[in-house]
Amino acid sequence: MKEKRTIIITGGLIGIISVLLVYLGNPANMGFCIACFLRDIAGGIGLHRAGVVQYIRPEIIGLVLGAFILASKNKEFESRGGSSPFTRFILSIIVMIGALMFLGCPLRMILRLGGGDLSALIGIAGFVVGILVGVYFLNKGFNLKRNYKMSKFEGYLFPILNTGLFILLLMSPVFIFFSEKGPGAAHASIWISLAAGLVVGALSQKTRLCMVGGTRDMILFKDNYLLLGFLSIIVFSFIANLSFGFFNLGFESQPIAHSDGLWNFLGMFLVGWASVLLGGCPLRQLILSGEGNTDSVISVIGLIVGAAICHNFGLAASPSGPTINGQIAVGISIIITLIISSVNSEMKIRRE
Repeated sequence: MKEKRTIIITGGLIGIISVLLVYLGNPANMGFCIACFLRDIAGGIGLHRAGVVQYIRPEIIGLVLGAFILASKNKEFESRGGSSPFTRFILSIIVMIGALMFLGCPLRMILRLGGGDLSALIGIAGFVVGILVGVYFLNKGFNLKRNYKMSKFEGYLFPILNTGLFILLLMSPVFIFFSEKGPGAAHASIWISLAAGLVVGALSQKTRLCMVGGTRDMILFKDNYLLLGFLSIIVFSFIANLSFGFFNLGFESQPIAHSDGLWNFLGMFLVGWASVLLGGCPLRQLILSGEGNTDSVISVIGLIVGAAICHNFGLAASPSGPTINGQIAVGISIIITLIISSVNSEMKIRRE
């Protein structure tokens, strides 16, 4: 009972902090969005040149360092890795392709719903169906093989890298890009954003919060622990949005979103399925990377590269809707995810 109370409080705090970040300058319904913020970082360091989405987001840095600090304090930091790294890299690119088709990660999906965006309901439906498909393959023996213990320094590298990114943000050298308009130019102050990330990172590390894990665990084990955190974020972000006058109920004219139901569904279907195979949603991958899991570091790098690919090749959707290139990419990604799911399942291995 105490654990469930903790996850509900955590979800409530994340929902409220997310809306506060919007009030303080972040884009609407985007207090936190792992996919969008990693996309902005990819632009900030020059991996893509979409001028409206370039900024080193301190929230991401805070998430990693918050998880790192708490894991180290509680002696839960452990450097491990080596579990099918290239497969994880490809799956992470696929997750980003799906997320940028929907225009948001699973966390933003529920924050969008808390802000009144009913298109998020279609995304949630696709997300749950994708998780169901992923769970089907888990039950058929899917796994990416074991990981191995590594030197502590290996696990320290990613928190060190994030610290370096924060220094670059503060120094703002000419080779770092900053949006002058659009979502990349909308942000809370650096120190408030970092503090929000640190708090949410620590809370997520303590509770093991995961948008994918909540639905997966409910299906596999009838365990609603993580799902309660998921629901708490929706409820408290809804209350906070109402309080600030941000709530806008409907499908149309929602901020940084489109209302094409089919592609919202398929985008989050892909995110749900591939995230189950990876063992966690984009938020969870960031938290694990702060705990020393280098497999999750590979996943985060894959998400960043995926964001760059999406904007360099015109795959990302926009408020006017999905692109043809993006639709083709989602279709190809579904086929690739099916192949990865089948090849790495024990039913396939036994036949070989």
